[in-house]
Amino acid sequence: MTNPLPPSADLGRLRINRDAPPPGVQSAVMRNLVLLLIVAGLIAAAVWYMRGRSVPVVQVTTVGSPIRAGNGTSSAVTSVTANGYVVARTKASVSAKAAGRLAFLGVSEGSFVQQGTVIARLDNAEFQAGIAQAEANVAAADATSIEAIADRDQAARESARLRDMRTQNAALVSQQDVDVAVSRAAQSEARVKAAAARKRVADAGLTLAIASNDNTIIRAPFTGTVLRKDAEVGEVVAPSVGGGLTRGAVVTMADLSTLEVEVDVNEAYIARVTKGLKARITLDAYPDTSFRGTVRQVVPTADRQRATVQVKVSIIDHDARILPEMGAKVDFLAAEAPVAAGAATAPAKLVLRVPVAAVRESGGKSVVWLVRGETLVRREVDAGPVSAGFREIRSGLTGGEQLLIGGVEAPVEGMRVKVGA
Repeated sequence: MTNPLPPSADLGRLRINRDAPPPGVQSAVMRNLVLLLIVAGLIAAAVWYMRGRSVPVVQVTTVGSPIRAGNGTSSAVTSVTANGYVVARTKASVSAKAAGRLAFLGVSEGSFVQQGTVIARLDNAEFQAGIAQAEANVAAADATSIEAIADRDQAARESARLRDMRTQNAALVSQQDVDVAVSRAAQSEARVKAAAARKRVADAGLTLAIASNDNTIIRAPFTGTVLRKDAEVGEVVAPSVGGGLTRGAVVTMADLSTLEVEVDVNEAYIARVTKGLKARITLDAYPDTSFRGTVRQVVPTADRQRATVQVKVSIIDHDARILPEMGAKVDFLAAEAPVAAGAATAPAKLVLRVPVAAVRESGGKSVVWLVRGETLVRREVDAGPVSAGFREIRSGLTGGEQLLIGGVEAPVEGMRVKVGA
């Protein structure tokens, strides 16, 4: 039997509030909401990071100001640019005229020598012995010649004496004795001539021996500087390479006062290059320094495989820094023709040149990709042939544009890019 409630108990306060969630549920909802916000933030950050990472970094070039071709105000403009190398017009690989072992070498790289200076010498003991033998032959021929002349003179005097005696008294000397004396005189004369011939042979032999010995002495063919030693003392050298341990040249030398630049000009631009045209030379080793030059020769033949014509440019500003085989860039300067007073001035044609990598071929047309506000824009241009790593832009650009040259293999209109430092 249950106990009854006390009379003072309020049964209305025992009602259950079913609208309010329990405290545990409220904390779980708040925790899940915070986690959801954190995950959403992380996803947004990841998307932003990946989008930043997906934008390619590209290399660009800025199109320079147009150069003026034709009538204008400047005194000289660059019409063509070509690459080449510094060479010496006077250059030789100096070798011996005879084969032998190198016994003496008196120069090294950088030695300055005058024409005729002894550069090297071969082992010439055999040739010296040949000279001594030839001198002995000459001495023997001289003695034989002197003896023959003495015999001739004696025979001539004997013949003359017998003739005189026969003339004065025929009974004293017979005609036969006179004839024998005359014959002996003629034989003596012949022996003198033979001795003279042998003397000439001996002299020629001596000359040959001396010349052979001189061939072992190597002299500078011209005044210049030794560029390279091609052999060392003790090596066997010969006029031509015979294989094995035989060397051909002893040294290579050049006259540095005849340095010039040989460049290959695209045949599409060769009409702009003429003999005497002024040029500006820039060495790859000193890109911030330029040297004056002038066209010495346009070689009258073209390379059909490369479609180029070789041009030789003399260097006016001689400098000790200019060395053979250095890479060089030559800008040919087209002087503008003077305009006669009152003559109509033709409008100047503006010419731009851009790196080869900036121009791409698409659908049979030449196009460039402009970078505008980190966005690629396609632009069709009229581009000329390649010359020294550049292409001439005849139309389509005005100068100052930023062009894509690397970083994207397949650019698309509107693609977002980031310009690299």
